[in-house]
Amino acid sequence: MRGLEGRVALVTGAASGIGRAAAIRLGEEGCRVAAVDLNLEGARETADRIERACAVQADVSYLAAVREAVAAAERELGSLDVLVSCAGWDRVEPFVSSTEETWDRVIAINLKGVIACTRAVLDGMIERRSGAIVNISSDAGRVGSSGEVVYSGAKAGIIGFSKAVAREVARHGIRVNVVCPGPTDTPMMADMRAANPRLGEALVRAIPFGRLARPEEVGAAVAFLASDDARYITGQTLSVSGGLTMA
Repeated sequence: MRGLEGRVALVTGAASGIGRAAAIRLGEEGCRVAAVDLNLEGARETADRIERACAVQADVSYLAAVREAVAAAERELGSLDVLVSCAGWDRVEPFVSSTEETWDRVIAINLKGVIACTRAVLDGMIERRSGAIVNISSDAGRVGSSGEVVYSGAKAGIIGFSKAVAREVARHGIRVNVVCPGPTDTPMMADMRAANPRLGEALVRAIPFGRLARPEEVGAAVAFLASDDARYITGQTLSVSGGLTMA
C-alpha cells in the first residue's frame, strides 16, 4: 500500500488479537511500529515479529499514561504518523446482571481509551499537518449486541467521536476513520465461545461467509485506511464482518 514505508505507527491493544494483527500488517507495509498494551510481555512478542518496532506498556484509560507511551514511542522510532486504537475489553452478560464497576471498566477501556489516545497524538499531528487515525469499534456499536449492552454503547460512542474529530482536524490534513470488526477469531472470542458454545455456533451460522473473521483480515482494512491509498477518506466506518452487517 502506498505511503506507509518508513512511517511510524502506534497500535494499542497490540499484545494479541486484532491489535497484534494490525501491528504486524503495518510492519509488513514498512512502518516502524510501537506495540502498546497493558500486557508488556505480549506487546514484546508482537514487536519481536516486526522488523523495526518497540514495545511500550500503558493503561489507555489514563491520558497521562498514554502521553508517556507516545513520548516513549517517539523517542525510539520518531514522530508518529499513524495511530491505531485497538485496546478493548468486554464481559458478556445480561445488562440487568451487570454492575456499575463493569460499566466503568468497559467505558474506560473501550471509549475513554480511544479519546485519550486521540488526544495524546493530535498536537504533534496538527503541528506536522498530517496523520492517519484508525479507531477500532465493533459491529456491536452499529447494530447492538445482546449480552454486550454497555460495550455496544461504548463502541457506538467511538463511531460518533471519530466522525466529530474527523470534521475538526480535516483542515490540518489529518484523517480519522473507524473499522468495525464483526465476530473475529481472537482470544476474547475464544473465551466467550468456551463459556457459551451454543452462542458461538449461532454467531458463525449468522455470518453469510460461514466463519469468523481472521484478525489479519481486519488488520488489512486498518492498513488500507492508514495508507495513502485512503488519502481522501475520512470520517467513515468500515465493517469487516463477512456480511453479517451490511450498510
